[in-house]
Amino acid sequence: QVQLVESGGGLVEPGGSLRLSCTVVGNILIINDMAWYRQAPGNQRELVAGVTGSGSTNSADSVKGRFTISRDNAKKTVTLQMNSLKPEDTAVYYCYVDGKTIQNYVLRQRDWWGQGTQVTVSS
Repeated sequence: QVQLVESGGGLVEPGGSLRLSCTVVGNILIINDMAWYRQAPGNQRELVAGVTGSGSTNSADSVKGRFTISRDNAKKTVTLQMNSLKPEDTAVYYCYVDGKTIQNYVLRQRDWWGQGTQVTVSS
């Protein structure tokens, strides 16, 4: 069974920084895309930033120049460094991973979500 373990959320003042981490635990054989999404109250879940298996990254226009996504394949971890935080960055942040695992003796494509971690930007 595969699980995503998130850490690093919290309360920070505007202009501050936070670092979110997500580690893949369990029987995953191949990790393809890794990403962070967020969902604010009353809003749909949106992509914040993603990184492919080959290391290519993309991010939402609203966070460009402020947030950086990176991955460590050996540690099966994806990290989101968030700088110059704004009140509008307040949301629950979710880790997302796409990959392959063995289920019932068959290699299967699956995706997984973390449980979410709250980020609050407020003075």
